Amino acid sequence: MGQPLPKPEPLRLGVLLSGGGRTLFNILNEIRQGRLDAEVVVVIASRPCAGIERCRAAGLDVHLVPFKQMPDIPAYSRRIAELLDAARTGLVLQAGFLSPWIIPPQYRGRVMNIHPALLPGFGGHGMFGHHVHEAVLAAGCKVSGCTVHFVTNEYDRGPIILQRTAPVLEGDTPEALADRVFQEELLAMPQAIRLFAEGRLHIEGDVVRVR
Repeated sequence: MGQPLPKPEPLRLGVLLSGGGRTLFNILNEIRQGRLDAEVVVVIASRPCAGIERCRAAGLDVHLVPFKQMPDIPAYSRRIAELLDAARTGLVLQAGFLSPWIIPPQYRGRVMNIHPALLPGFGGHGMFGHHVHEAVLAAGCKVSGCTVHFVTNEYDRGPIILQRTAPVLEGDTPEALADRVFQEELLAMPQAIRLFAEGRLHIEGDVVRVR
């Protein structure tokens, strides 16, 4: 009898965050529940935030790289890439990451972001957190949702992987809409990671094909 084939290594995830880490801990829960064959190998925070201590308490490898203390965006980007490379990162997740960085060649097509609206609407500079939901309500939209997309060096313009929708209700507040959209985010990001890990995502120009 031949030797059994080795089990494929779990997908090695690097996570970039700037806040409390809700998206990251959802991913960790999916891993613990056996629904995601992945491992978080490095966490990089762009500023002091609640997510740092939560991640350290969970035994994760956490690095604080303060954006405001770096001389410029290229230097900041190089430091992030160094940490990702050292951890042999297979896929990078931006989980509430608010600092700009330049995606180096080795990570093109390997950085995902989740945005709390249906891109290409309500994206771009300044469109994060409550600002997004306030803009959706001000526009009178009847449907909102979230978008998982590959990150490029053009803000919020990378190829869309998947989207999930959430209704906008009469009398909604930005906070209520944010909570409803976040419930969809909890499903969307793990789904996108699974598709990547299964090799089913193919970028053709500006479009992601799921095979």
